[in-house]
Amino acid sequence: MEEVDVEPAVTNIPAASDGKHLGFAWGPGDILVYETLYKASGSGCSFIHEVRKDEDIYSPNLRKLFNESHHIFVGLQTIREDLPSKNKKPQFVSISKNYRSVIRACMEELQQVAVSTKDAEVATQYGNQVSILLAIELIWNLCEVLTLSGSLLLHLLDWVRLHKADVDEKAAEVLQSESPAEHHDYWDVVVSYVLQGRLEEARQMLVKQATLHPAARKMYKLMDTLLSKMPFYNPGGTQTLTEFDVKWRHWHGEVNRCLQDNSFASNQHLEIICKIIVGDEDTLLEHKELLSTWYHFLVTRLLFSHPTVKPTELHYYAQSCMTMFLDARSVPEPLDNILLAAFEFDIHQVIKECSIALNNWWFVAHLTDLLDHCKLLQSHNLHFGSNLREFLLLEYASGLFTHHSLWQLAVDYFDNCPEFGRVYLGLQIEHIPLDTERKALKVLRICEQRQMSEQVRSICKIMAMRALRNNRLGSALSWSIRAKDAAFATLISERFLQDYCTRGTFSDLDLIDNLGPAMLLSDRLTFLGKYREFHKLYGEKRFSEAAKLLLSLMTAKIAPRSFWMTLLTDALPLLEQKEVIFSADQTHELMFCLEELTSSLNHSAPGTDKPTQDEDIEQTKVELLRLALARNLAMAIIKEGTIEA
Repeated sequence: MEEVDVEPAVTNIPAASDGKHLGFAWGPGDILVYETLYKASGSGCSFIHEVRKDEDIYSPNLRKLFNESHHIFVGLQTIREDLPSKNKKPQFVSISKNYRSVIRACMEELQQVAVSTKDAEVATQYGNQVSILLAIELIWNLCEVLTLSGSLLLHLLDWVRLHKADVDEKAAEVLQSESPAEHHDYWDVVVSYVLQGRLEEARQMLVKQATLHPAARKMYKLMDTLLSKMPFYNPGGTQTLTEFDVKWRHWHGEVNRCLQDNSFASNQHLEIICKIIVGDEDTLLEHKELLSTWYHFLVTRLLFSHPTVKPTELHYYAQSCMTMFLDARSVPEPLDNILLAAFEFDIHQVIKECSIALNNWWFVAHLTDLLDHCKLLQSHNLHFGSNLREFLLLEYASGLFTHHSLWQLAVDYFDNCPEFGRVYLGLQIEHIPLDTERKALKVLRICEQRQMSEQVRSICKIMAMRALRNNRLGSALSWSIRAKDAAFATLISERFLQDYCTRGTFSDLDLIDNLGPAMLLSDRLTFLGKYREFHKLYGEKRFSEAAKLLLSLMTAKIAPRSFWMTLLTDALPLLEQKEVIFSADQTHELMFCLEELTSSLNHSAPGTDKPTQDEDIEQTKVELLRLALARNLAMAIIKEGTIEA
């Protein structure tokens, strides 16, 4: 079969009317499209359209699918590469079944919601989602059967039975009736069981009919014998394929003789069953309603006509069955093309068709990842550098990143894309809205774990600036320290000192008291930490240590010149103590600092327009300091002289 190159349908966006310009802006997961009307004063905007590429990401009912499959995906990545293939295959089959069970669970929940809702539009929307999930599970199951399972035909039968479960519902209804053998759906159930290869259930149902018609018991007994004798090939058993083929041909010849002998001519229902198990195609096609799909017809035809079919021959039978089953005028649906590609073992075509037909990347990303781990997907490089598995995972994860909570799942997908995952993660993180500090810390932790220093600095700066605008100085300082931003830490330290000058107390004492080595980030932050340390020493009445620290802040030029007067004023209570705290040398240094400060103030005075009241206050402080320093110097000289003597 020639490959049909199907392109996605073009979607027209009714955004710009006649005579108006169309503007657009790209977002991380969508496009904003709007009308523009250029005027002298600028541009106007009448309509805005948001075009999303992964609408399913925003469906609350599919949240479970994304969360549960994420856990399975992470588990799959932990399977060691060096394990032998025979040890890994059961694990891969188990993982595939886990994926399908998640799909089915989600599908059942959606069906319940669709039935319970009173809104017709919502019911239709959920119904569509159920149909899509049903198709996804169908395709996944087929790919699992064709690529991972051993017994091809038996697994294809299981596949059909799983997706044609309405037979069991109808059978339950028949068996619960007063007289099952006389129920109007009785023969439909029996024939459906036979079409699905469920011969044991068909025999049990036929017993009820035989009991009701004792005269025809011999005929029913013959049918029961034929059904019980039908051989099934199991590759895991002791029987070889040749032995099975001989046994099957013998059984098939026996059924054919019964048909030629008109053994069931007096009972049309048993004759139909006989024609089905002999593989009569016309009879099979007469039961299209019970088969419902061409691929059910395919599996039934293989079961009763070609039970030893080879995988390489499947595509031939699949194409012929679809042609025979579908109306000549009907066009194959996208699902038909996908299943045909699967029967041809053309996995790349399956992925391509699914990418076009389905409205999200979930299915193709996870299926491709699983097949790639199984070494069943020839992973070729795409024209832009990445391989197919990584490309699909990147697209799916990028879609998750546009969601307000699912973005956290996307991180693990990016982590498992060795070529471009880190780059994509860095770009996507820049678009995460940091609505709360809790969310910012989550994002920050992710970046720190991956040594993404540039993103760490960016997040910390954003949060520090936001905290500063809200006058939350402690939070702002904490974020700037985390960002290792010396300039911003200096700016916030200045604000702390200004606040202290205004109010006379420090805010966020816990943070300042526990700066530790972080205070070395900038000189101003060092000063803030040491100045707070001075206050603690003073409060603990460790006056000598406090005096030494205060003096060192000025003499080592750590303190800003604008803060010297505050420091000298803080020295006053120490100078007024009965016991001498500052030595003569220390007092001389304080005097030198005071003179240096007053000298600079006098030089700058002519050019300033300070209020007279402020000048008076400053002058009073200077005079008090000089007096206190002179008194302390005298006391220190006397004390030191006495000690020497």
